[in-house]
Amino acid sequence: MLAVIRVLLMLTYLIIFTVPCVLFCLLRPFHPNLMHWCGRPFSWMVILLGMRLRVKVPESVAPIQSAVYVANHQNVIDILALAGVLRPRTVSVGKQSLAYIPLFGLLYWVTGNILINRSNSRSAAGTIKQVVKAISDKQMSVWMFPEGTRSHGRGLLPFKSGAFRVAQKAGVPIVPVVVSDLEHVRWNKWNNGYLTVEYLDPIAIYPEDDVRKVMKSTHALMAEQLDRINGKPTEDAPKTDGNAQIG
Repeated sequence: MLAVIRVLLMLTYLIIFTVPCVLFCLLRPFHPNLMHWCGRPFSWMVILLGMRLRVKVPESVAPIQSAVYVANHQNVIDILALAGVLRPRTVSVGKQSLAYIPLFGLLYWVTGNILINRSNSRSAAGTIKQVVKAISDKQMSVWMFPEGTRSHGRGLLPFKSGAFRVAQKAGVPIVPVVVSDLEHVRWNKWNNGYLTVEYLDPIAIYPEDDVRKVMKSTHALMAEQLDRINGKPTEDAPKTDGNAQIG
């Protein structure tokens, strides 16, 4: 019964907030800050799932003007959480099919997110050029999921190189972001604990760097940090006080 109530509440919430957000965005469509401005109300939906959002952003991230943010992706819950912690002038890179979702698709499109055609393998190089051009022309950042699909609690899946090639060609750093394990979340469970989103220090990638080596080292770094925030044993794991830090 609790799961049914939550679904109904979330659908109602989506409609209530999506309509005014679309109207607001139509006043200044495709502005790079629209996702930053409109994302936070959607992150509050995690409260309906009995969760509290905990965010950590290191000082090294604050001065960055443009970057490629790479995050792990498990299911729709982390999308809601990440919407509320996007840095200013940041948009995501997503499938064209997202634009066809009723109401939400219109919001996703008008907020300036970059839509790509994943079904056409020949367009991969064109997609990288499209994203690089957007970063350069608008002096903004992009958010990408290097796993290329949802992990559904299977841990951190292998990365695809697209996000790293974009960063290299655009001359911007990679900023890893890890989202805590959501496998324990149950729709019929009253208290689902904390959902932790943690930004890591930026990683520079230069024209002469081997993209796949940077990709593998970033994967290892994120996997280690993911184990830490999930409470899994790691060497030299730091102690935390459990306090939330919103950045």
